[in-house]
Amino acid sequence: MSLTIGILKETAESEKRVAASPDTVKKYIALGADVIIEKNAGVTADILDKDYTDAGAKLASATDIAKKSDILLCVQTPKDSVISALKNKALLIGGLAPHDNKAAIAKWAKADITACAMELMPRITRAQSMDILSSQSNLAGYKSVLDASNHFARAFPMMMTAAGTVAPAKVFVMGAGVAGLQAIATAKRLGAIVSATDVRPASKEQVESLGGTFVAVEDEEFKQAETDGGYAKAMSADYQKKQETLVAQHIAKQDIVITTALIPGRDAPTLITEAMVKTMKAGSVIVDLAVERGGNCTLSEAGKVVEKHGVTIVGHKNVPSRIAADASLLFAKNLLTFVTTLVNKDTNTIDINWDDEIIQGVALTKDGEIIHPQFKGDAPTKVATKTAVKAAKKTAAKKTPAKKAPAKKPATKTATKTATKTSTKTTTTAKKAKS
Repeated sequence: MSLTIGILKETAESEKRVAASPDTVKKYIALGADVIIEKNAGVTADILDKDYTDAGAKLASATDIAKKSDILLCVQTPKDSVISALKNKALLIGGLAPHDNKAAIAKWAKADITACAMELMPRITRAQSMDILSSQSNLAGYKSVLDASNHFARAFPMMMTAAGTVAPAKVFVMGAGVAGLQAIATAKRLGAIVSATDVRPASKEQVESLGGTFVAVEDEEFKQAETDGGYAKAMSADYQKKQETLVAQHIAKQDIVITTALIPGRDAPTLITEAMVKTMKAGSVIVDLAVERGGNCTLSEAGKVVEKHGVTIVGHKNVPSRIAADASLLFAKNLLTFVTTLVNKDTNTIDINWDDEIIQGVALTKDGEIIHPQFKGDAPTKVATKTAVKAAKKTAAKKTPAKKAPAKKPATKTATKTATKTSTKTTTTAKKAKS
């Protein structure tokens, strides 16, 4: 029986990406899988249906894809109607936003689906090619600089002209993760003077290697401000106050500020207050890449570009989707690399190594159980899966009333005589022994 991989047209708001490219379709087919994809799934990412069919995929309705798929790939969580139509033991793989979908995780377990959230991919060397956060954040950082330039009424590089000199723009990047580093590199290529800040000590060298100036309060707490997974830790109130004072002085001199600070599973930390915005020059621009998690700037609004105190504040949602063609190609490649590790090429079946730290990092549900330590609570959460319910009903239907045990027959005359003789003999022997 052939393995079937399905790809749906994304339905989430502002989502233009798609979970497969023609190139990854060819490679899935080379693994021995059938690929079915919904009509117009890739149109918003500049991929036509013909591109997919030429690669070997077949077009199908969303309902058929859900019913037939052994593996369903997605950029964002599909609708409940799709989830309910999936077959038992099907794999759901993609950006599932588990921190925002905790109630849905229990539903996936109940539906007997094995759900893998790709944004939980461990930060290890072997998993880099599967890391959707890195691939998408990289493009978001690039696009943030272009969005800033679009709203900035001046040039980025220094220009020496007969009419006079144009001063270079000053760009300040807050948060030097993947998105921040790409923003630094892009702003430098456009000729800006770039500075950046981050609470992770390792970021200082990275910022300086790209030609940026590092801005931070470098005390003892700063030296311990990074998790084992490479993420920024939440800082103490005292450190935040010192850092805020330093940043406030620096922001007042900047033309463009790009904020990228996020902590997994938590609201975005506040980095720019209204008081700071008021100190910026008229015509300055702030791009808030964390706006969907509450924003790093107190004045940013999700999905809007607003002007406050003479400063333009850009709060586009889903920035990777704003560069959907390339974002889709990278996202699709991340999924392909991961799926390849799950498929046994010899048997053309799903063969998951549950001891693999990558699987343990991303798997949310298995066999009706929420298995990820971040989401299952103090004890494994077992739910009644569709398979278990069917089995229970089948067993109940087969059950018949238990037969009564046969009544004991009265002792026969022979048995009574034998017992009497034995008792008499035992009593006589006991009397002799006593005398």
